[in-house]
Amino acid sequence: MRLLASQMDTGMKSAELTAAPVIETERLRLRSHAIGDFSDCVAMWSDPQVVRYTIGEPSPPQRTWLRILGYRGHWALLGFGYWAVQEKATDRYVGELGFADFKRNLNLSLDGIPELGWALAPWAQGRGYATEALGAAVAWGDQQFQSRRTSCIIHRDNAKSLRIAAKLGYAVVLQAPTDAEPYAILARETPVRSSG
Repeated sequence: MRLLASQMDTGMKSAELTAAPVIETERLRLRSHAIGDFSDCVAMWSDPQVVRYTIGEPSPPQRTWLRILGYRGHWALLGFGYWAVQEKATDRYVGELGFADFKRNLNLSLDGIPELGWALAPWAQGRGYATEALGAAVAWGDQQFQSRRTSCIIHRDNAKSLRIAAKLGYAVVLQAPTDAEPYAILARETPVRSSG
């Protein structure tokens, strides 16, 4: 992983970030969302395979536009947010991922705990891209967040995402008992950094 831009804060080390820093991995580039990503985002969030375990139904273009604005707003207001992910070899849109504060109304409070989330276009799934990109994002968070813990929320039937989260060190801390609330909340403790 190579970080290509300066770093920020808000619950972090400095509050100067207004856009996502560019991070490159072997095959991927994580960067701020741009207007040019809109049609790819609409296509992804309209795909039943993508929304099955996330928002439940295809997202209309207006909701997807508000999502992109929210991602950019996270960086401007909080110093963290979501990245657009693109394949370096082709510049093709892979999906999006990052940390957020969605102000969720949950039984278990996530206040002050950055929440990791991700969604990849169907063509990009099964290639190891999620693990590669999320590993870079989590490493960035480990260096930036003052919080010792991050979280993620995954539908309990989404075995692929639960496996990816486990690879990154997330473990279930609460699982809803009914189909009316089919989500698990996972958490990961930030490794203690050596001083020196």
